[in-house]
Formats: sequence, C-alpha cells, structure tokens
Amino acid sequence: MADLEDQLERELHLGRRAPKAKKAGGGKGNHGANEMNREVAVSKALSKLLRHAAADAGLTLDPEGFARVDQVMAWPRLKSLKITFQDIQLAVQDNAKQRFSMKANPALSPAPSPTSTTPSDWVIRANQGHSISTVSSELLLTPLTPAAGNLPAVVVHGTYFAFYEQIVASGGLKKMGRNHIHFSTGIPGQDEGVKSGMRNDAELLIYIDIEKCFAESEVSETKALETAAAVNQDSNDAETSTKEGKGIKWWMSENGVVLTEGDEHGFVPTRFWKKVVARKEESNIGTLWEDGVQVKELPEEFKGRKAPMGKGRAPKAAKAAKLPKKEKAREKEDTKLDEEVADSNVVFE
Repeated sequence: MADLEDQLERELHLGRRAPKAKKAGGGKGNHGANEMNREVAVSKALSKLLRHAAADAGLTLDPEGFARVDQVMAWPRLKSLKITFQDIQLAVQDNAKQRFSMKANPALSPAPSPTSTTPSDWVIRANQGHSISTVSSELLLTPLTPAAGNLPAVVVHGTYFAFYEQIVASGGLKKMGRNHIHFSTGIPGQDEGVKSGMRNDAELLIYIDIEKCFAESEVSETKALETAAAVNQDSNDAETSTKEGKGIKWWMSENGVVLTEGDEHGFVPTRFWKKVVARKEESNIGTLWEDGVQVKELPEEFKGRKAPMGKGRAPKAAKAAKLPKKEKAREKEDTKLDEEVADSNVVFE
C-alpha cells in the first residue's frame, strides 16, 4: 500500500483528485483496488488538513496538534468523500506510514467508552509534517538527547538528484515551509521497523552525524559560560540564553520519524553530513560527502535531471488542463498550498 500512497500523493500535490471508488459491483475485479484508492484519498485529505490547512478551514488544533474528529469530518474535502467514523479509524490504524494518532477527547468528563463510535468523543492529529506554527514540538514529539540515551544509530534524509546541487549551494538541509526537516532511522522497505521519514523513490541519501551536532552544542555552551564568567555575567542567565538560542534540537515522532527545526537559520549545515551516497548502488555514484567534507561532485549525467512528478510546481500541461469548476478550484487551492510549503530539500513522506 505504501507504493500506491506515494503514487497518489504525487497526484494530489499536482492538484488532482485521487480516483473515486466505484460502488460495489460496479466493475470486474477492481473493487479491492478502488477501495484502496479511497483509503489513500482519505489519508491524503487528512494529511493536508491536519498538517497545513487547519487555520484556513477554521479548524482549531491544540498545541499537541489534535482536533475533534467530528469537526475534521465536517471539512468539505472529506465530506465530499462521504467519510464515516470507520474511515477515520481505518486511516489511523491501517495507514502504512502511521501518519495519524487518535485518542479520547480530553475535554469530556467522564471519558468516553473505548468502543465509542461517536466522532465528537475522539480527537485526531497528524504525527509529523506540520507547517502550522501553533503546534508545539515539545508536546507533539519526543526529544532526542544523549542524556536520555535515545539517539538513533542512523539519521538519514532522502532527496533527489534534481535538488542536490541546490541543497549543497545553500549550505545544507533547510526546513523551508514546514516546521521541521524530516529524517528516517533507516531505509523504508529495506530496514526492519522503518515505516516513514523518507519517500520510497528518494534517489540520494544524506546521513547526519547527530552525535556531532550535540557535541558541538555542548562546546558552544561551555564557551558561552566561560565568556559569561570572564565578564561577571550571571552564569544562570548565560546558561539559559545559550540553551534557548544555540544548538540543534532533535525529536522523534510517534511514527518513528526523526525531526529537527535546524539551527537558528533553520538549517542542518553540511558540516554535519556524515555521508552522502546514492540509494541504488547500481548508479555507481560512490560517496559524495564524508565526515562533513565533499569528496566528489555529482557526476554530470545526474545533474539537471528533472524532479519526479509532484516534487515542485505542477507541469504546464496539468495547469492548462480543462477541468470542471470544482476541480479548478481544488487545483488552485492545492497548488497554492504546495507553493507555500514547497521545499526542494524536504522529501514529503
């Protein structure tokens, strides 16, 4: 199902609607595929609303990113799918990348029954991928720190040949329109237990030295405290300002995606790149970066390649297509949102 989700996600990034599921008995042998397409359409609509479009839709998210399920179901995009509470449950429980989580509505007392199917008894959120600034990292995510002993052994970002040179020229990975830069703890579909954090068709792998990030932060903090002592500044004030303003914070989402806001400029600089290699060994690209140093340029035959469908602005042919009024409005809405959160560094997962 993950491959189908990736395919339909590209279509939705271009403003196209996912295929509608036919009614039972409406086709020969297609019922299962159509039902799967419907599940993906629901998942994509939920992702858009809960990650990006809540404010425009008049939907209030709490600082943890949760919204009432009945209010989510009232969004026109989801209503057009004739969504049911069972559809919401399926999106939470069966989504291959575990994009969502749901819990009992904390505003209700007594708490609703665990078997309740009343939408207002529940709240739902996207586990990561937000561009909504009111969602708190501290409340949504689990901090990763050396002290907690929970630093992942692998932190890797997937991207494309089309964007690589631009990323290098900018000085590193940047969060752009989203709240965080996204990383995986391995290769989805290849490493056991890795479900999300990278698109299945990513072409280049940028491995991050997360321990170096923390080591550099500790050195900066020590220097700040020493400077404060030299000028008789209160050490508590110096420590507080250093922790608030310096270093790169790292987080883990509920579905196992590693996230960071980057440094004060929203970057994970190239000096923290442990290794950059092609995802497929048969490309024979070799190692491009090692321990924060570029050791090789991207071969000429890979430069200037076009991004896969859905990675950037919609092609002219798609924009010029004749569509019904509702479809045109939907396409315009999706294109506007994509441009607002577009990021050549971030792989939308």
